[in-house]
Amino acid sequence: MNERPPYRLAILASGLSFVLYVLTLAPTTQFWDTSEYIAAAYVLGIPHPPGNPLFVLLAHVWGDLLVFIQPYAARINLFAATTSAVATGCWFLIGERWLRPIVPVRTVRLLTAGAGALVAATTFTVWNQSVVNAKVYTVSLMSTALILWLGVRWSDLKPGPVRDRLLLVILYLLALTSTNHMMGVLVGSAVIVLGGLVLWEEGALEGERAGEWAKGAVVATGCAVLISLGMEDMRIVVAAGVAFGAAVLLAGYTGSYAFAALAVLAVAVGLSVNGMLPIRAAHFPPINEGEPTTWPALRDVLTREQYGKGPLSERQADIGAQYGLYWQYFTWQWSRAWQLRWPEIGASIGNAVGVVFAALGLLGAWRHFKADWRHALAMTALLFTLVGVLVYYLNFKYGYSQLLAQAELLREVRERDYFFLASFGAWGVWVGLGIATLLEWVREALSERVGADRAWRLATPVLLIAFIPLIGNWRAASRAGETLARDFAVDLLNGLEPYAILVTAGDNDTFPLWYAQEVEGVRRDVTVLNLSLGNTDWHLKQLQRRPVEPYDVERGPALFADREWPVPEGSLFRGWTLPQLDSLPLFVPIDRPRGFTAGTLSVVIDPARLPQGLIDRATLAVLQTIRDHLGRRPIYFSRTAGGMPDQIGLGAYLVSEGFGRRLRAVPVQPSDSVVSVPGYGFLDVPRTSELLWEVYHGDTAARPRPFGWVDHPSEGIITLYAIGYAALAEALRTTDSTLSARSSVRADSVLANTSFGRRQGLAPLD
Repeated sequence: MNERPPYRLAILASGLSFVLYVLTLAPTTQFWDTSEYIAAAYVLGIPHPPGNPLFVLLAHVWGDLLVFIQPYAARINLFAATTSAVATGCWFLIGERWLRPIVPVRTVRLLTAGAGALVAATTFTVWNQSVVNAKVYTVSLMSTALILWLGVRWSDLKPGPVRDRLLLVILYLLALTSTNHMMGVLVGSAVIVLGGLVLWEEGALEGERAGEWAKGAVVATGCAVLISLGMEDMRIVVAAGVAFGAAVLLAGYTGSYAFAALAVLAVAVGLSVNGMLPIRAAHFPPINEGEPTTWPALRDVLTREQYGKGPLSERQADIGAQYGLYWQYFTWQWSRAWQLRWPEIGASIGNAVGVVFAALGLLGAWRHFKADWRHALAMTALLFTLVGVLVYYLNFKYGYSQLLAQAELLREVRERDYFFLASFGAWGVWVGLGIATLLEWVREALSERVGADRAWRLATPVLLIAFIPLIGNWRAASRAGETLARDFAVDLLNGLEPYAILVTAGDNDTFPLWYAQEVEGVRRDVTVLNLSLGNTDWHLKQLQRRPVEPYDVERGPALFADREWPVPEGSLFRGWTLPQLDSLPLFVPIDRPRGFTAGTLSVVIDPARLPQGLIDRATLAVLQTIRDHLGRRPIYFSRTAGGMPDQIGLGAYLVSEGFGRRLRAVPVQPSDSVVSVPGYGFLDVPRTSELLWEVYHGDTAARPRPFGWVDHPSEGIITLYAIGYAALAEALRTTDSTLSARSSVRADSVLANTSFGRRQGLAPLD
């Protein structure tokens, strides 16, 4: 057990996984939170609660250092790959240490540890998160693996200064990772269990052992404090804080004054990174979600008050279904590409392979308990926390693709497998131990005939099992060559006249626009008002403060280069001040039809068409924007906003220009250039034709994807292209049959990448 850890080979394992991630790396931003976090890193801003200051600082510095890599998004994606690769090296070290009492032949043991690390690195969710900086989770994965390794290393050391320093490092890293995301703190459960077991084995609480126990109590209660910070219950936080204070006093009483003081300092310095939030927020960066410039606002950001989840006793889905959702995600980890390739039998494939890898992991756990019950119990505590406790605590609705036959279920808006990537990586280590157990059995069967050492080597083909996730996930996890999110953002922005105000709906039609504007400088003259965020006070104030930037004719599309575009004056809400924005009600009930006018625009808002008969704050902001700017600045509703403008009576005033529905001051009338398309509304044919065929990246949407669009929850964006080309084809059907047919073919080519298109027999070509 005193053998030096194979750090050089761990670096090699990290390097090989890094190469794999680079080969499958996303070249630019992707959908969901990716664009938000990349843009926040670029502008040193504050993404959505809890703000994740450690990630923003690390990614910002990383992006500034790698200026030779273009575009900026690729640098931050590379940051995700690097942090995951470091985790791979740590999994290798952990696996190699735990294999020592199981596989005595060093070469075979190292290969087996490498097999476990390979499995951990190529599980679908870990791989998928490692090739695109979707969020903060790969940093949490790295900290989980690193802290677990340091705990394992600590357990092998004898009491003394080196071991004490390692405890302080662990405590500091736990505090530090809490400022990235609370997921990384959950490894504290393994630290507590392992520390207690090691101290108990070394001797009971008596005599000179009291000092060691006191130090352990400081670290254990420190872990408890950090874990409690994510529970959003101040009673638990206070109780943990009192216990930590008592442990610090006890450590001082036993003579460990320096250790106690340094432990408090380690926690304080780690948590101090959260101070970046109010400091940076006070400078009002372009992305300043929650705007935590005051203590109440900071508290709301750190506790994620914006999301307003109810008590855990009120389950958002059946508890069995919630754990069933984890099993669904678990089955994705080993053969996701095969599931996507053959969707009709995909669930059966996933379940079968999932059972195999679940059995391998359980076999590894059994062998681990036989070889070293202390470490096995610590690993059990970690996985129990990362799965059993986390599933209960997160309290998800039914999964996006779970129990699809029951259409009435309230579902998550996207897949949530990324919350569990640390458990998938850790399970890979136990799978490695399970493979080692198979090696043992083969060795036992062969040893009488060929000798023990040679039998170990002859058994090594069993290690090929570790390549199943690599083969089964490559095509599904890879984002190589995928640029649609960035191209869609550029397309949507460039389809708008200069100084447009664009109303969007959610993450995927807004965050990529933030990325394009803030990072790539595309169409910064456009103001983006998001309906989801518009119900917060900070988003509206952020838009009010944002200056109107000059339109860059040189970088804009050619169709807007034929005239001068004067910069409009004034803020977005000309009729409101910042205090008035603060005092806007969340909802205004409408009990009868109400009229709304803005110049020549006159509509009736019918409460029967509104959700629950209420006008929310975002809609109030949209109406005020129309009143302030109609006729002064172009106003568009993104087609992704769905029927929202129709709900407030604006349908007769809207005409589609590409992906934007432009608001006119008078009702739209059909003409040679404006055609009414059934189910689509009025369409400006010349402008849309020019946008779809000369400005937009239609070829990006239409390129063949053998497995279709792998992220089904975001395929509405790619479908938008198909609908746009189909609408143009219908509008031109009687006037330009050639372009109509061409548009129809393009629509089918795009649709072939969607789940709907594949069900219609339009599967993409290999």
